[in-house]
Amino acid sequence: MKSTPRGYCRGRGHCGPIVLLSVGALLLLLSPSSVGHASAFSGGARAATGGSSRPALLATQSRTRPSSFRLAAADETTASDDVNKSGGFGEKAPPSAPPAPSTTASSPSTAAAAAAATAESDLTSRLLAEAREIGECAALLFGHVTKPDGAASADGIVALCDDLDAVPSVRSPDRDELATTTKIDLRSRAIRAARYEALNKLMRRDYDAYVATASFLSPSRIPRDELPNVQDVPYPDLPEATSAAAAAAAGESEEGQPLVADCTLDSKSFDDSPLDKLLLGIFRDLVTKNTGGVSSPKAGIEGLLEQGRTYMTQPGQTAEAQHAMVKNTLGGLMTPVLPPFYRIFMGGIVPQLGTDLDGKQFGPWFYAPWLTSVVTPTFFGFLVGPSRPNTRKDGQWGGLVVEKCKFLQESGCKGLCLHQCKLPAQEFFKEELGLDLTVSPNFVTQECQWSFGEVPLSPEEDPSFPTGCLVGCESRKAMASAYASGSGERPAVSCL
Repeated sequence: MKSTPRGYCRGRGHCGPIVLLSVGALLLLLSPSSVGHASAFSGGARAATGGSSRPALLATQSRTRPSSFRLAAADETTASDDVNKSGGFGEKAPPSAPPAPSTTASSPSTAAAAAAATAESDLTSRLLAEAREIGECAALLFGHVTKPDGAASADGIVALCDDLDAVPSVRSPDRDELATTTKIDLRSRAIRAARYEALNKLMRRDYDAYVATASFLSPSRIPRDELPNVQDVPYPDLPEATSAAAAAAAGESEEGQPLVADCTLDSKSFDDSPLDKLLLGIFRDLVTKNTGGVSSPKAGIEGLLEQGRTYMTQPGQTAEAQHAMVKNTLGGLMTPVLPPFYRIFMGGIVPQLGTDLDGKQFGPWFYAPWLTSVVTPTFFGFLVGPSRPNTRKDGQWGGLVVEKCKFLQESGCKGLCLHQCKLPAQEFFKEELGLDLTVSPNFVTQECQWSFGEVPLSPEEDPSFPTGCLVGCESRKAMASAYASGSGERPAVSCL
């Protein structure tokens, strides 16, 4: 009897199929496709469990499979480890790949989202701060506008000056970033507007108290151009001594009238706009037409003044003739269209319609004085220079103050001012446009107050209009020289 080799199965009929199955399973597991699937499964398991899960999986399979499969699994584990270590069967292992970036670190998109959220929050905060600043300033101004005139006082105006001085000190770093503070300075503007309104209410209640308060606070606390009215408020730092001495030294004019001191302020240079030059040219042509051909070779305002002086000093000249000449010139400048339009929509005068109401005046309308004061500076700057709207002496809207009258500065003549500006302008607005006007020149400062809607006083009754001629009046000198011999009829005009 032959001995059986060690490890040889005695039951060949039963062992053959098992051996064949074992060999097939081993070949299947060691094939390239099988290795790829196993590697993928192993990687997924490691990702889920945080480590290598293939040995554990094979160990589980070895417990549930027959013993023949356990051998194949063990061989597959060994082969798989060899593949992982060497990168392939019999190959050298490649360098390990760099670690994947951490998923917990902030990505660029996350940082951008955070920055956008921060910017949105800052914008919201700034908008709320802007709204709060606007609300506070509006409440401040509204509170002073709605106060009755009797509540206005000098102490309240001084308190507003203190509040305005304190504005820079109450600003905080976050408020300095607000557009309403850094760009338009809204709080300071609101306080200035409230102060202007308080001064206006005080002027309506007690004009003398207003003049005293404005004289005390201006210009140290309140600039002169921020006062509602400057007619009777002394000009700051005015060198009156020289002017008064000149007037006293001059004594009386040739007609025995006292002389009025000249303005001692520096002359102002005027930059005429293209519109000013155009209107001045038209005006001079109309003067030539309405004076019967009086002209001058001089250019600009100097030529116009020479035309007016020549016409005023003509033999037998009257004040009424000068007034008529200026009114006709103003009417021609406004064209035939504007006066009727103004009479209807500003003066409230019924046009000629063939009814019983023709020519009847129901105005002037409440807005006429204010609107006229707003429009006038644009179209009369060529004659008087820069001006700005303000309030009348009664505290109502409709005033206009000329900063330094071009006509008066260049002429230096009260007669030209009175008979070729003040009186004809007042008559033209009343007779042709249906709106009262008071023109109040200041010969000391050469300022001029125009008050639309205010009934004027005659020069003889107006205490603010001085008597006599200016010390340096060229018209008086020219007239005295022309009629020194007593020949010819002197003009029947005076400077009052």
